[in-house]
Amino acid sequence: MVSNDFLHMRRTVMLALAAAAWPAARAQSTRPLRLVVPFPPGGSTDILARAIGAKLGPALGQTVVIDNKPGAGGSLGASEVARAEPDGQTLLMGHIGTLAVNPALYPKLPYDPVKSFAPVAWVARVPNLLVVSARSSIKTLADLVAQARATPGHLTYSSGGNGSAAHIAFEYLKLQAKFPMLHIPYRGTGPSVTDLMGGQVDATFTGSPVVLPHVRSGQLRALAVSSVKRLPSLPDVPTVAECGFPGFDADQWYGVVAPAGTPAAVVTRLNAEINKALQNPQVAQQLDGEGAVPVPGSPQAFGELIAREIPRWAKVVRAGNMRAD
Repeated sequence: MVSNDFLHMRRTVMLALAAAAWPAARAQSTRPLRLVVPFPPGGSTDILARAIGAKLGPALGQTVVIDNKPGAGGSLGASEVARAEPDGQTLLMGHIGTLAVNPALYPKLPYDPVKSFAPVAWVARVPNLLVVSARSSIKTLADLVAQARATPGHLTYSSGGNGSAAHIAFEYLKLQAKFPMLHIPYRGTGPSVTDLMGGQVDATFTGSPVVLPHVRSGQLRALAVSSVKRLPSLPDVPTVAECGFPGFDADQWYGVVAPAGTPAAVVTRLNAEINKALQNPQVAQQLDGEGAVPVPGSPQAFGELIAREIPRWAKVVRAGNMRAD
């Protein structure tokens, strides 16, 4: 009978051999690399994944397929990648929600953000934009806070769902600015923004790639940005900190992870190619146009970010008594 130790050793050796042959095999591979986006098409995660995938495919000599697997706040897609073979062929476009917020929202999360994945690359920071309809009487963050305090339970804000990044960003803003506002969750960021433009809700605080085009077209009015610095693409929009809340910082962030156990050589190659893509002028211009800030760096730096953010956002989830759908 073959022992479990022998089988484990054999699998380890096979993965090591695969890693050694990986660069050459990639050049001849016809099997597509699957980059899983755990949210519907059209959101910030999807936009960034497609920008990276367009450059990553040619660099690796194979097709990169963007596979949208929405559900449970990104947990369905993330858990699928966590269970995948650790061979570099299945990756996850991770996100602040799936990798940092979900552990506090889902008591029985089917993956561990730290133990289930191998960090590959931090892709971008995406500031959240606090926006209202262009037809709204609210002109500034101060107006929003004042109206919300004067009419408790009257003003509403939308998000892509309970526990979404927009939900937690707005709850963090409410916590810091101390004002009441009713949350209206939607099934996806797109519908939440559509109803904001239609006047069904009063505000949203979501990733800039989704709302920036509507700000530029004049359908939405930007009140503030969540980052510590103003967006170069919207130089006249103040930060939340500049609006009277020093130290406020609530950017979304995105990065690529692979299943735990993916060979180091595979991770290193993927990291190098993703960093090259982020430094490509065309990609940099595309990300800037979407309000995203590229963050090329090491797998270790991304892993440290994930570990650091989990306890930070757990406090916000508890303070806001937040629940997942």
